Amino acid sequence: MALPSVFDSKTTEETFKRIENINYMSKPLWGKMNASQMLAHLNVAYDLAYGKIEAKPNFFAKLMLKLFVKGLVTSDKPYAQNSRTAPYFIIANERDFEKEKSKLIDYIKQTEAHGAKYFEGKESSSFGIMTAKEWNAQFYKHIDHHFRQFGA
Repeated sequence: MALPSVFDSKTTEETFKRIENINYMSKPLWGKMNASQMLAHLNVAYDLAYGKIEAKPNFFAKLMLKLFVKGLVTSDKPYAQNSRTAPYFIIANERDFEKEKSKLIDYIKQTEAHGAKYFEGKESSSFGIMTAKEWNAQFYKHIDHHFRQFGA
């Protein structure tokens, strides 16, 4: 089954409806992050994609990521609960819920506006060159996973 497209306005609208079901008091159904940390965690993927931060895996680490992780991240199969994450995705400190929510909403809008053509052949610092379909899966699955974590 094909995933919804993050480049489509209907997916954006649905995502915004889901995010409104989460507030700073929302409790996770699994995992250790609170709602503010979860939103900050989601923002890391966009920070990386848009060059706001850079992951710098060495050659061996990047090879392992491409061989063993990329397929999990970019397939249609949902993430398992309590999956491991890369160190730069770990949010250990407290975050401002509204600030992180606003940032995520802006990134979602920006991604839809850029569209699939912008992401086709765009390089990921962890996975190398990716197709728009792979970028879509990465973004959509990550948000869906954590929104389900918080019951949204």
